Amino acid sequence: MVIEHAPLEDELGDVLEKAMRHAGLNEQSLATLAHVELGKIRDAIDYRYDLTTGELNQLGRVLALNEVGLQALAAGRYPLPEIAGLPFCLYPLRTTHGIGVANAYIVADCGKSSGVLFDAGSDPVMLRRVWPAIIKRLDGVFITHAETEHTGGLAEIVKQFGPVPVFCPLNAKVPGAAALDEGSRIALGGFEITALATPGHAEAHNCYEVRVAKLPMATPLLVSGDLFFAGSVGGAYFCSNQLRKHLARLLAALPDETVVAPGHGPLTTIKNERTFNPFVL
Repeated sequence: MVIEHAPLEDELGDVLEKAMRHAGLNEQSLATLAHVELGKIRDAIDYRYDLTTGELNQLGRVLALNEVGLQALAAGRYPLPEIAGLPFCLYPLRTTHGIGVANAYIVADCGKSSGVLFDAGSDPVMLRRVWPAIIKRLDGVFITHAETEHTGGLAEIVKQFGPVPVFCPLNAKVPGAAALDEGSRIALGGFEITALATPGHAEAHNCYEVRVAKLPMATPLLVSGDLFFAGSVGGAYFCSNQLRKHLARLLAALPDETVVAPGHGPLTTIKNERTFNPFVL
């Protein structure tokens, strides 16, 4: 069992700003539609919060946000679940990226020295600092999307552990990687890894569902990249509609107990985000 203490990727101001972009609204139009003072909205986006419960609810209705999650974020009490039930060891590798943190992950049979890497951190030096000493070999590397904070250590990883198969989304520009489209399934090191094509944050973006081949009913893991985080979603730099469509699709399809390992922020579960994530109604 793990109780996460990693900080959330987004605060209330980040969520409001992303939701405005999703809705095609600016600060003035949001103020008008929600009947909230423009200055209060601008303060919130700048992380100065003076919004009442009623004002938050009005903003949530206009922006199509889950008001329970929005209120929890505003109070600094967004709930995080206990992480339990995975039939393997999960090693989060957190490296600095700007003022935040980017996550990579290793899954491995507990006590064994080989594993599978998901994303490759923001920098090879920082990745080495957080690398688990027990992991000496890699059976494969899976990239969610080709942004620097998720591929920065890849060349060094391939050099150190190679030859190692690398996989990425279809049309992603990852040198030497094999492309995986929706439903592609790879068996490595006793794990069954299924690619889920989830464009939205980026045009070429995959999430990966990880299961143990011999334990098909055990708790699965979803490596969600920048599709969604605990309490938020990724920036919709490619397509807002597709991002929200694929978020809804995965939340509907995956079991409640599925552990979610996002590209930024703490671990969470499908049930927790279905209940509290502001972008899930």
